[in-house]
Amino acid sequence: MKTTYKFNSSNPSKDYPSVKEIKVGLNFDKKIIPVGRLATSEQKIYFEYDQSFIENKIEISPLKLPLQKGVTTSSTNLFDGLPGVFNDSLPDGWGRLLFDRLMASNGVFSKNLTPLDRLSYVGDNGIGALVYKPDYSLSETKGDAKNFINLDTLAIKSKTILKDNSKNVLQELLSLNGSSAGARPKALIGLDKDKKNIYYGACKLTSDYEYWLVKFTNSQDTIDAGAIEYVYALMAKKAGVNISEVHLFKSQHGAGYFSTKRFDRNHQKRFHMHTACGLLHSDFRTPCLDYKNLTALTWAITKDIREVEKMFRLAVFNVLAHNRDDHSKNFSFLMDKNGAWKLSPAYDITFSFGPEGEQSTMLMGEGKNPRTDHLIKLGLDANLDKNLINQAIDQTKNALSYWKKLAIQHSVSQSSIDLIKSKLQTSQK
Repeated sequence: MKTTYKFNSSNPSKDYPSVKEIKVGLNFDKKIIPVGRLATSEQKIYFEYDQSFIENKIEISPLKLPLQKGVTTSSTNLFDGLPGVFNDSLPDGWGRLLFDRLMASNGVFSKNLTPLDRLSYVGDNGIGALVYKPDYSLSETKGDAKNFINLDTLAIKSKTILKDNSKNVLQELLSLNGSSAGARPKALIGLDKDKKNIYYGACKLTSDYEYWLVKFTNSQDTIDAGAIEYVYALMAKKAGVNISEVHLFKSQHGAGYFSTKRFDRNHQKRFHMHTACGLLHSDFRTPCLDYKNLTALTWAITKDIREVEKMFRLAVFNVLAHNRDDHSKNFSFLMDKNGAWKLSPAYDITFSFGPEGEQSTMLMGEGKNPRTDHLIKLGLDANLDKNLINQAIDQTKNALSYWKKLAIQHSVSQSSIDLIKSKLQTSQK
């Protein structure tokens, strides 16, 4: 019997079927390239590449889903049997919470939703270039550039969502979240070049707007979390870390909202995005990676020592800046329409405590107290020049010396300044 879900979206009368098959494509620049199809049968997920895509010889996931003829299926239950490259399209944390709450309000509970059901709600509006049909996505905003939003109002709605089951609030926040990952509330927005006008949603933008992401605080964050992440981004740039453009929006109820330009979009061009988690089929909730794995992965995917250097600089910054939430979903790679890979700009870099106070990603086997000598060993293991290794470490230490000055400048609280200063001093010993 065919199962259907009643879903009161912008078209309340529409019934959405439980999805048994998904067509997968790539949308780099408005022209969709057929990739293959996903299907579910007897609680297993199967995938088959389209023959025309195999002939293109473009690898969307070279390690765990290489190009091959015939039907394949996962040998593990990781990602509920979904290949990692497609699991990367699904929101987690805040985005999953919003979606599950909205579906529950319509009588459909998370235990009854399959990964294919969830992909159908990602549709054409996911992070990266992968697109899925059928497309039941909510985040494609219809209308014109008069649909502006107020960040303070949006932040208040985000904070009250756990207490309020209002379908209107849930649907608005879900449409703004798109398929972005991470635990903190966030919105995908369009921003004009003067950073004054904020356009509603993850929609197709006119040439005078760019794709950005803005974050709000959750219940575990301090009120200055946005300002802290912004200062960390400024220090990361000083340290030579490759990072997207960032901005700190003013707030009526805190030190500001952190925002960053999306690197999976360049106006109407899109890039395929794949996390280390998805590439390696590594469960980010169970820390098991070492930065040695990540530098080796970077070389295997890009075959470019310059990209390995970027990963090394990011490792140096995360370790010395006490960013211990450096799990496998916080490292990504981008592929263009020609199949060329590079390391994505760094993201989610801020002061944080990892599991049991350790780095989520170990450094040459050390998680509790990674030191400079471990970083030197990492660089040498990755075949980097000794002078470059020392220069990256010295440049990072110099960048982190700006912490107090920049934190005061951007209204970080005194308690946060003192705490982070003490941890930075410990990390750099």
